[in-house]
Amino acid sequence: MATTTAAQRRAEESRQYNANLAACPGHELLATLSDKWLTLIIDALADGPQRYAELSRTVAGASQKMLTQTLRKLERDGLVARRVTPSVPVRTDYELTGLGRELLPLQRAIKAWAETHIEQVHQARAEYDGMTGRVADRQR
Repeated sequence: MATTTAAQRRAEESRQYNANLAACPGHELLATLSDKWLTLIIDALADGPQRYAELSRTVAGASQKMLTQTLRKLERDGLVARRVTPSVPVRTDYELTGLGRELLPLQRAIKAWAETHIEQVHQARAEYDGMTGRVADRQR
């Protein structure tokens, strides 16, 4: 059995947890958590359970297909629970799980940071575009 040096072990550990590598656990979730619709749905469910129609109104701009796909992804990842109540018509409610609630403070912190620094970002974009001769892309 070959032995490894401390430097080799550190290099291997670094490689395993490098967020830029597709096999990294952090990379797997960061791609999911940065989804625009996921963020809006988590925020919409922060105040408690909602029916699909309520979510559809709250998360304006999301198509029915996108809302359904995102809710399924959230349910699969354990962030949202779906509860079906047999009635006529069938009632389906969505709510955050404990894991989903743990995500709220992080999302709120990012939102607060964005609101605090948006003017600086706009200024930096304008300066960059001025230096490169690019027309500012206001939709990003």
